Amino acid sequence: MATPQKSRLGRGLGALIASGAAQPKPGAAAPAPAPAAAAPVTDGLPGYREIPMDRVEPNPYQPRKEINPEVLAELVESIRAEGLLQPIVVRPVGDKFQLIAGERRWRAFQQLKAKSIPARIMPSSDASSATLAMIENLQRADLNPIEEAHGYASLIRDFDLTQEAAAQRVGKGRATVANSLRLLSLEGEIQGYLGKGLLSTGHAKVLLGVEHSPERLLLARRSLEGGLSVRALEELVAHKRTGPGKRRRVPVAEATALTDIEKKLTSHLGARTTLRHSPKNGRIIIEYHGNEDLQRVLERLGVTL
Repeated sequence: MATPQKSRLGRGLGALIASGAAQPKPGAAAPAPAPAAAAPVTDGLPGYREIPMDRVEPNPYQPRKEINPEVLAELVESIRAEGLLQPIVVRPVGDKFQLIAGERRWRAFQQLKAKSIPARIMPSSDASSATLAMIENLQRADLNPIEEAHGYASLIRDFDLTQEAAAQRVGKGRATVANSLRLLSLEGEIQGYLGKGLLSTGHAKVLLGVEHSPERLLLARRSLEGGLSVRALEELVAHKRTGPGKRRRVPVAEATALTDIEKKLTSHLGARTTLRHSPKNGRIIIEYHGNEDLQRVLERLGVTL
C-alpha cells in the first residue's frame, strides 16, 4: 500500500482545523484510542496511523447522501493500481474512529476487503466534524444542490448557528447560504429533480418566484417534458405579466401553447423569437445579429427589399 502524503483538503479545511479543532503537538503522535492501535506510518508525519477498518464508522453529519457507483468503482481501481494517495481523516469516539473526511476512500477500501486504512487522527468536536465534512464536499464539488442545502440547514439547526456563522465556517457568503436554504422551501418533487440533476439551480430560482405550489409543480414538469432552458422557463413565467405593475394569471395550458409557438417561430426563422401576448394585444420580438442576419430573417418571412 502506498505511503500516505500530506492531506490536501484545501485552505478552508486548514483554516478551520487551525481555529476550531485541536491538533497534535508537532513531533508527537496522535493519541491512540486503544492499546491495539497500530504504530504511526513511517513517513514521520505526526498524527498519521494505519487503523483497522472495523473500527471506522461513518460521520452522522455527512452531507452527501448518495455516492455514484461508477465513481466509486473508478476509485477502487485507482487505489488497487496506485495505492491511497490521500489518507482519510478521523476523530476518536470511544473505542472507534469516526470519519471526518474520506467516506468514498473508506468505502473503496471496504470493497477491496482491506483490513486497515491510512488515516489522520485529530480531536474534533461534533460541530467541527460536521463543518469539516461539509467543507471537503464543497471543495470537491461533490454535493448536489439539495444535499448542500441540507448540509447548511444541519449546521444551523444542530449547532444553533446563524446563517452568517454557518457561512463563515464553510467559507461562503451569507447570501450563498441563504439562497441555498431557499431550495428547501420547494416541493419535495422539485427537490428530487434538483437532486438528480434534472433541473438546475437556475430553474429553481425561477420556480421560487412562482407563488402557488400547484403552478410551480406544473411548470417544473413542463420544463422536464419540454427540455426547457432557464431562459425558456423565465419566458414561460413572464407570460403572466401584461404590462408594468399589472399582472394577469395565465393558465399553464395557455402559457405552454405560447411557448410552443415561440419554439416553432424560432425554428422556422432560425432566430430567437419571443412572443408577448394578452387577450387584447401582443407583439413578436425577433432577434438578429447584423445586416446579413437581418436579410436572412426577412427572406424567411418572405419580405423582399
